[in-house]
Amino acid sequence: MTSARRPAPRRAETRPAAPEQAPDPRRWRALWVTLAAGFMSLLDVSIVTVALPSMEASLGTTPSGVQWVVSGYALAFGLALVPAGRLGDAWGRRRMFFVSLTGFVVTSALCGAAPTLELLVLARLVQGFTAGMIGPQNSGLIQDLFRGAERGRAFGMFGATVGLSTAVGPVLGGVILALAGGPDGWRWVFYVNVPVGLVTLALAYRLLPRRRTDAAHAPKFARRLDLVGTALLGAGVLAVLLPMLEYDRFGRLWWLLLVAAALLAGFALWEVRVARRGVRPPLLDPRLLTSTPGYATGTALSLTYFIGFSGLWIVLAMFFQGGLGYTPLQSGLAVTSFAVGSAFSAGASGRLLARFGRRLTVYGLVAVVVGLAGTAAAVGIHTGPAAGWLAAGPLLLAGIGGGVVISPNITLTLSEVPVRMAGAAGGALQTGGRIGAAIGTALLAGVYYGTLEATGRDQGVAVVAAMLVAILFVLVALVIAIVETRQADARARLTT
Repeated sequence: MTSARRPAPRRAETRPAAPEQAPDPRRWRALWVTLAAGFMSLLDVSIVTVALPSMEASLGTTPSGVQWVVSGYALAFGLALVPAGRLGDAWGRRRMFFVSLTGFVVTSALCGAAPTLELLVLARLVQGFTAGMIGPQNSGLIQDLFRGAERGRAFGMFGATVGLSTAVGPVLGGVILALAGGPDGWRWVFYVNVPVGLVTLALAYRLLPRRRTDAAHAPKFARRLDLVGTALLGAGVLAVLLPMLEYDRFGRLWWLLLVAAALLAGFALWEVRVARRGVRPPLLDPRLLTSTPGYATGTALSLTYFIGFSGLWIVLAMFFQGGLGYTPLQSGLAVTSFAVGSAFSAGASGRLLARFGRRLTVYGLVAVVVGLAGTAAAVGIHTGPAAGWLAAGPLLLAGIGGGVVISPNITLTLSEVPVRMAGAAGGALQTGGRIGAAIGTALLAGVYYGTLEATGRDQGVAVVAAMLVAILFVLVALVIAIVETRQADARARLTT
């Protein structure tokens, strides 16, 4: 594969940049620090969902307006990932980590202090952008600091962090709102990031490696940024998400999806051109998708799974609080079984992955489908106060399945990626997940509110309709996982 690259002399210059060195003795402590930052940034996607009704009442806005607090964050998060990954590859992950985490802490404080919805949404957009800059540095640092079996374990921990942060967000959000109290208690959902972020910054200053293993010897070629590709990708992602986020105006904005298709096609053609010319590294090297085993299917799986997975929490929060009258704490506790199941299985996924490989994600997705179907049946049949108890068992099964989907998929998808492309590859993989989260949040909320209006405020029918859409996308992810499992088996037979 390497011999087919045209700019061989220039690319060859980067090869001596990563001589084999003794493992950094602080690598595991450094990993825990970066995972803490990644956990915070991903937690802010779902922790806010239980606070939306409180924000709506406190700021005097509408459900579609306050939804931008969640969806705008996911949108900006997704836009930042790939460019931030390239910046980390080119200029050093330690530097990018400090810039992004500092920005996240500052914007968290601004979100908590926002006096109006407009300023809150603006602060959330900037906060989401800084959060999106953190993720690629995590995966890139794992590629830099770990080798062999240790890298697999580190990626397993990273994947578990991704899954758990989303699953426990509603629970932690409910606890914070219960402790804070009052009409402005939702502000502490953001303020809590400030002290945690400052402690993480101090630890990172001591523990993150100072040597720039990824960029110290890189020639100017490697530091040139693909600005045209960045603009095309950002505009394309924005054109996809805007009609989804403004679901009540979809009839007037659907044409943006055609614009998005043209922009993303132009991005693909441009990246192929940049890779052939060799003047600068492409933002997303096409060889990641065409020549890296398992990368394209793993990214597609992440996109489709997160559409169903992420959108669930805003729908369930609206159903439990708006439909059943639960408090934010009760709403968070109603989905605790999912978080418990996800924590249990995510912790075991590293050991199970070596035995089952890609089949593990297939088994996990089957459990998620069955669990979500059971949850839909429970809340659809019984829309009284006991609905949360009836949903606990199926959500536990879905959580167990979800715990062995995200972490193994990240590990398997990035396992064959060259180190020099680690940041961009990790960023692109997470971009798929974040785009899926933004689409899912907007799409499922749109289905929920649209069904409420069509059925005369029938909460049970509305939540079931939204959950069926979520199940549909998880089924698509299951098909992708089955296809990749067969391809992986074929590759293994050829290797043997």
